[in-house]
Amino acid sequence: MADLKERLLPPKPASALNVREIANRPSASGRQGFQGVDVLGLKKRGQGLRSWIRVDTAGNSQAIEVDKFTMMRRCDLPARDLRLLDPLFVYPSTILGREKAIVVNLEQIRCIITADEVLLLNSLDSYVLHYVMELQRRLTATGAGEVWQSDGSDMNRRRGSRSLDNVFSNSSPDYLPFEFRALEVALEAACTFLDSQAAELEIEAYPLLDELTSKISTLNLERVRRLKSRLVALTRRVQKVRDEIEQLMDDDGDMAEMYLTEKKRRMELSFYGDQSMVGYKSVDGASISAPVSPVSSPPDSRKLEKSFSIARSRHESMRSSESTTESIEELEMLLEAYFVVIDSTLNKLTSLKEYIDDTEDFINIQLDNVRNQLIQFELLLTTATFVVAIFGVVAGIFGMNFEIALFNVPSAFQWVLIITGICGAFIFSAFVWFFKYRRLMPL
Repeated sequence: MADLKERLLPPKPASALNVREIANRPSASGRQGFQGVDVLGLKKRGQGLRSWIRVDTAGNSQAIEVDKFTMMRRCDLPARDLRLLDPLFVYPSTILGREKAIVVNLEQIRCIITADEVLLLNSLDSYVLHYVMELQRRLTATGAGEVWQSDGSDMNRRRGSRSLDNVFSNSSPDYLPFEFRALEVALEAACTFLDSQAAELEIEAYPLLDELTSKISTLNLERVRRLKSRLVALTRRVQKVRDEIEQLMDDDGDMAEMYLTEKKRRMELSFYGDQSMVGYKSVDGASISAPVSPVSSPPDSRKLEKSFSIARSRHESMRSSESTTESIEELEMLLEAYFVVIDSTLNKLTSLKEYIDDTEDFINIQLDNVRNQLIQFELLLTTATFVVAIFGVVAGIFGMNFEIALFNVPSAFQWVLIITGICGAFIFSAFVWFFKYRRLMPL
């Protein structure tokens, strides 16, 4: 990992080192020179150069610096597709199939996949380095570069339909094209990253939720709130990846557009087919540079040429349709496999969200129970206060300034207390019976 990181980092030019040494060198007066200005770095940023990691079909990797417009011309991409790969902006996960490239933006993996190479934004992120290492390992292990990369110098020496068939005869259906292998590694890296984050969230969530059910406190509620916000953000990212894969699986045209090796092969077949047609004409004695008059040419040769052209176009269309169907099936099976993986991750997050919702419901039930108990206690306290208020009424009546014969009885005070207490207990019992009768209190 460290060797790959050092190899992929772009070397610093010697001029930049000299500028820094001169800037940091103290002057004759003993003062420190001006610091913190990298002129070459500012110029590089002004030109829009970015560091990319290039991985070819043989598994070789190197760090290159390419500006935006050169990358657009190289991969035949519009500017809006390159903005999806800009690390300064946060875009949702996207997989776009273009004429000559596939634009992939899956979490940390932001790359452009063509039929011959993978251009990955250079980063020190461990997932990016793991992607490069895994792609190199798979390419070197299976020899996909030798299978799907044709020799241009050898093809220039071959002519005719027989030689064109022999050019691609070494391609085996057991191997996926280069762009599908690169896309598979990107999908695997993204799904693994999201699944690992979901697993970490599960490990942190379940003990915290169990602790919250046993002890409801402000600290535990705040931790659960942060956990739920992280869960919502992660679920949104996983859902976006799942929707993107599902959208690709539902659209056969987009999947056929992503088969770059097949499109490149068709272009080469059509090009060398035209070259073989020119050679066929030159063998018959017709001039290549001079225009052929339809009046002077014999009708049999025109009919033969027309029938040969129609047969060749039908043969190419049948082969292209069959290969397109096969490529769609291959890509559909590939996407379906990772759709199951990302759907499993989404099910984990959904189960965790349901567990959090169940915990919240349980806590709300507990709080409602405590609230009901407080209401019942307040009801009993209010009833007891009403009973005690009866003693105040009796005391207020006997405290008035009037004389009766009861005041001269020695045991009148005890009788008043006893009778008032009995009346109060009877009233309190009547209230409690009424509350239980109306089911305002548990039996």
